[in-house]
Amino acid sequence: MNIYNNISLKPFNTFGIDVNAHCLVECQSISDIQTIAQHSGDGHKLVIGGGSNMLFMSDFNGIVIHPTLKGIEIMSDNGSDVIVRAGAGVIWDDFVSFCVNHNLHGVENLSGIPGSVGASPVQNVGAYGMEAGQAISMVNGFRFGTGEPFSISAADCHFGYRNSIFKNELKDQVIVATVDFHLKHEAPLNLDYGPVRENVEALGGASLANIRTAILNIRSSKLPDPKIQGNAGSFFKNPEVDASIAKAIAKDFPAMPSYALPDGRVKIPAGWLIEQSGWKGRSLGPAAVHSRQALVLVNNGGATGTDVMNLAQTIQKDVMSKFGITLSMEVCRID
Repeated sequence: MNIYNNISLKPFNTFGIDVNAHCLVECQSISDIQTIAQHSGDGHKLVIGGGSNMLFMSDFNGIVIHPTLKGIEIMSDNGSDVIVRAGAGVIWDDFVSFCVNHNLHGVENLSGIPGSVGASPVQNVGAYGMEAGQAISMVNGFRFGTGEPFSISAADCHFGYRNSIFKNELKDQVIVATVDFHLKHEAPLNLDYGPVRENVEALGGASLANIRTAILNIRSSKLPDPKIQGNAGSFFKNPEVDASIAKAIAKDFPAMPSYALPDGRVKIPAGWLIEQSGWKGRSLGPAAVHSRQALVLVNNGGATGTDVMNLAQTIQKDVMSKFGITLSMEVCRID
């Protein structure tokens, strides 16, 4: 366990917001995680993985807990179904690469998503028609205050669109140490979201490796590298609206992209709404909307959390005025 006092969090958040933490604790082992869970109690605390989904508004006057626990282990394999356990500190895309290289189906469409394995069940990360919650079997960790271990099955995680029990009932109550994933040696491939199928075919046909390569290529072609330009990926959730609302918008915008949902509602890409509202590529102070993907807000250099929020709120206002739709933030605001 490493402890750092009055440390800058700029290297720990992909937006590159320059704020300080009163204390940062790096947990390198299961025992480190249990110890910090037991002794952090009711104090002001924040668990941070890759920092790829956070917007800091000010200095954090509390304890930032940073699990760095590594390791990927195949727990069981019956020839069809495989349980793989990964440490909270494993880089998410390294985990996806491990699965693809071992011919394990279930997370290949999630290639290239930034962040850590420990954050994947919290946010229920998703992309290109797949969500982490569909592959998660069990989430394991410890309860704050007591250090008591817990294991929660996927069915009890209440996974939803960028949502889970860890953002609601168990928010600030637990810390994730490891995540178990239920993967398969053979499973149907998901090629029907966005330009995935076209890109996979150009690579020679459907396979796990080609899906991963195609999605990495698609992401790199339109998403900025946070190491070069600070950002947190998708800033807003794609709104899910009643079919009647989508139909009314489509009358005025026949080319509107949309995706039918099982419950009868329709998902409309937030990036399209933002672009139609005139914000693609525009700046407001040192914060801007990315020129190739309007769903991504970027730090052009020296932006504060307030700068980014001012831009986000202006976009929300304009989308509401033009379409009558409320954009909800996917990024977590940390005050």
